[in-house]
Amino acid sequence: MPGDLREGRIVIIGASLAGLRAAETLREEGFTGPLTMVGDEPHPPYDRPPLSKQVLLGKASASATELPTRRDPEAQWRLGVRATGLDPVGKRVLLADGDSLPYDRLLIATGTRARPWPNPEEAALDGVFTLRTSDDADGLAERLAAGPRRVLVIGAGFTGSEIASACRERGIEVTVAERGPAPLVGALGGTLAKLAAGLQRAHGVDLRCGVTVTALHGNGRFTGADLSDGSHIDADVCVVAMGAVRNTEWLADSGLAAGARGVACDAGCRAFNMYGIVTDDIFVAGDAARFPHPLFEYQMLSLEHWGNAVAQAEVAAHNMVNPGPLRRPHLAVPVFWSSQFGLNIKSVGVPTFSDQVVIAQGSLDERRLVMVYGYRGRVTAAVTVNMAKWLEYYERLIETAAPFPPAPGAADRATAAAVPVPSDVPDPKVLSHGPTVALTGYLPDRRLTMVRPV
Repeated sequence: MPGDLREGRIVIIGASLAGLRAAETLREEGFTGPLTMVGDEPHPPYDRPPLSKQVLLGKASASATELPTRRDPEAQWRLGVRATGLDPVGKRVLLADGDSLPYDRLLIATGTRARPWPNPEEAALDGVFTLRTSDDADGLAERLAAGPRRVLVIGAGFTGSEIASACRERGIEVTVAERGPAPLVGALGGTLAKLAAGLQRAHGVDLRCGVTVTALHGNGRFTGADLSDGSHIDADVCVVAMGAVRNTEWLADSGLAAGARGVACDAGCRAFNMYGIVTDDIFVAGDAARFPHPLFEYQMLSLEHWGNAVAQAEVAAHNMVNPGPLRRPHLAVPVFWSSQFGLNIKSVGVPTFSDQVVIAQGSLDERRLVMVYGYRGRVTAAVTVNMAKWLEYYERLIETAAPFPPAPGAADRATAAAVPVPSDVPDPKVLSHGPTVALTGYLPDRRLTMVRPV
């Protein structure tokens, strides 16, 4: 590696939000060497949150979601080509077109892809969609604009719930099938999930919880699905919203600590190898990263959040071009948001890292409230429903490990004494979608075979 970290060759694998923000930060921090951006999609970096909102509502085209750039990253772009392997000894990235890219430092920002329907023949039926890319959104928006009789959504996480909301706003009949007990339960726990269930039904959603879809039917074109309770749904469109798969398979033979939960790294975004030894030339950021956070007992977090992708990319880029004493940790408190069925839901912290919740402000009946989450007597998260202005207040409570339940004092706090109740966070195995925050503990993704010299 060159002595001056502002020189040398840097390759970024992943040309989406985290990759773009990292590239911009590298230049802002004075990096002058050659920079290469590799992305498996042919499109320049674009914003994904509008795909399940404005694009499905017909208020914007997917092509209008291109991310604005803070500055020209002065990069060589290799779009429409996948990375297929990594040689960390020879310091080369292998590409699907047969080429290879040498690097001095590497940033892995490969993100996630939509989890496909497990039966390939059924998944290939015309009218069966996933929603992750701009091409996905274009195709689905076109089908919704044609006015289908009914849409079946499999999975009631944030993406599935936002798709259902868009369908109802368009006046389309929609059935949502969720393996868990309620929508959003994997992200927000049981109390707010009950509010989400009531809200969906009040807006005319045919919500089926505690069931799985056992088969999709059609003769070339999707016509309906069977459910585990013996019922059948006739529909013209099916959207599989069963969570995301982290794009780490290309690293299987790399020797890195990469698996289904992401690429493990330290708080400075430096990737670990499979023996838990930190690398000094390979970094990771965004949805593909799995990192420890001191506010959550150093558990490894995997996040699928816009804000985390930006913050972690900036930390990774800073650390790639600064020596050890000047490096900084990624300690941002996770924040995410969702708009559905007329509600603005915003979260700070990790709601799944909790054992109790309390309604600190507002009420479920008003559909305007702040739910605060606690773990072992301290505040770990807060979720606001149509009360986003309070998010910063509760973020400070999380950062200072304030006691739970929080003391009275907020201006429009509910007058009745709030009593904490169990947060009722389910085992992810009972969900048909993945949680947007995964607490992955200390365990590696696979057992290691220790080879000792004879």
